[in-house]
Amino acid sequence: MNYIIQLTAVFQLIMKDSRLNPTHVSLYMALFQLWNITRFAQVFYVNRQEVMQLSKIGSKSTYHRCLKDLNNWKYIEYLPSHNIYKGSEVRMPIFGTTSVQQQANNETTTELVLVSNTNSIKQKENNNKPKLPKSKIEVIDFFKSKKWPALEAMKFFNHYQAIGWKHGGKIKIVDWMASASNWMIKAKEIETLKEQSHFKDNLRTTKTKDYDEPL
Repeated sequence: MNYIIQLTAVFQLIMKDSRLNPTHVSLYMALFQLWNITRFAQVFYVNRQEVMQLSKIGSKSTYHRCLKDLNNWKYIEYLPSHNIYKGSEVRMPIFGTTSVQQQANNETTTELVLVSNTNSIKQKENNNKPKLPKSKIEVIDFFKSKKWPALEAMKFFNHYQAIGWKHGGKIKIVDWMASASNWMIKAKEIETLKEQSHFKDNLRTTKTKDYDEPL
């Protein structure tokens, strides 16, 4: 039983049936859910309190009236039971004409195609993302293309290889080339700081000079 076809056919009937009110619809949907739980068994048994809670019907008289209506109008087959341990018997007629089934199948096929295309686009986007480097050679070549020495490439590769290619040892790297570019920027900053520090050291002197001495 195709539940999409079933619901499509039922709602088409509900739309045209002026006898039905929201309580009828709510009760049918509650029974449909219980039918779904039983894997669409030919016969299933219901408990009044459970169905009332699921359908949000607060009045017993309203519940029984709507059950009787749905049964009389052939939306369900309801056989009440006075055995509290067994529950009342319900059968759910299967609706759907050929045209309704064809329409539902077409809609389902279109939906599947759209989902498939969406997944294909996402998969292509994921495939276009740079993966982790296959080897040290790939990293060295990338660094060389940015005019950086192979030694710096080895430092980068060995560092992230040791921590499982994760930022801070926690967050997975999804674009190793971007991480490598950041590595180069930081390395350049460190080199600049070293040069500035070396220049300052040259201006310092530990000797005590006597300016009274002749040159």
